[in-house]
Amino acid sequence: MNKLGAHQSIEGGYTKALDRIKKIGGNCLQIFSTSPRGWNFSKIDTVQIIQFIEAKGIHKIDPIYFHASYLINLAKRDKIGSLSKLSLISELTVASKLNIKGSIVHLGSFKQKTDNQTLFEENKSQYDDLSLNVKEILDKTPDNTLFIIENAGNRKVGKDLTEIAYIIKRISNKRVKVCLDTCHLHSAGYDITSPQKLDNFLLSFDRLIGLKKIEVIHVNDSRDPFNSGRDRHENIGSGTIGHRTFRLLLNHPKTRHFPFIIETPGFDQKGPDKKNLDVLKSLTDN
Repeated sequence: MNKLGAHQSIEGGYTKALDRIKKIGGNCLQIFSTSPRGWNFSKIDTVQIIQFIEAKGIHKIDPIYFHASYLINLAKRDKIGSLSKLSLISELTVASKLNIKGSIVHLGSFKQKTDNQTLFEENKSQYDDLSLNVKEILDKTPDNTLFIIENAGNRKVGKDLTEIAYIIKRISNKRVKVCLDTCHLHSAGYDITSPQKLDNFLLSFDRLIGLKKIEVIHVNDSRDPFNSGRDRHENIGSGTIGHRTFRLLLNHPKTRHFPFIIETPGFDQKGPDKKNLDVLKSLTDN
């Protein structure tokens, strides 16, 4: 049975997100730990912990992930970089208490206007600094949580998977995993739209990073053309990726066991919804 879920709001408390994902038919979940648009660090008390873990078991929602704040930028060595580290240390500490697997993180971006590949080839020291920031976060957070790097679809760090491979090698920690986003792959020029192309991508990824490093997959269609450098999400089947690609991914023997999380705008434009999950369910073979 596929693990299919969605990002859901935490309005009213973390347990409300469990109610919401159950209502739309999901069995795994992604949430923010706090507002993603401000430096409001996660806090939790004993009552909330007990309520959340009980509700998680009752609804049978597993796994659950945090998605880190949009403000995070671990490529910075200034105040933003420091706040980013503090935010993730707080978030992973809360994750451990709630039996949430970890945080899915966009690493950020460098100041240079040049494309990432040129920067990567000419100045790897900045990637070393970024890796040290991640190491510090790991050193200061519980061992039972994961730091999950999400690939980018625009000019941010992680658009080119060789960047992620280098960072993972530099960090050298089993707690570092990868979240693949289909919209971002599409935007960055990674083609998975046929059985052969998906096989080739997975083979290449395995050689570069290792399939064992994949923790979760964001399934989002795209509003923009292939290799556009734009990563605007679209509802499943309504964008330029299409049903066929999602069917391949959901049923491929090397990917079907991963949790699949939608971050779609929703057919009613109110966020990830039951209709998107129902479309995914209709594309699975089980």
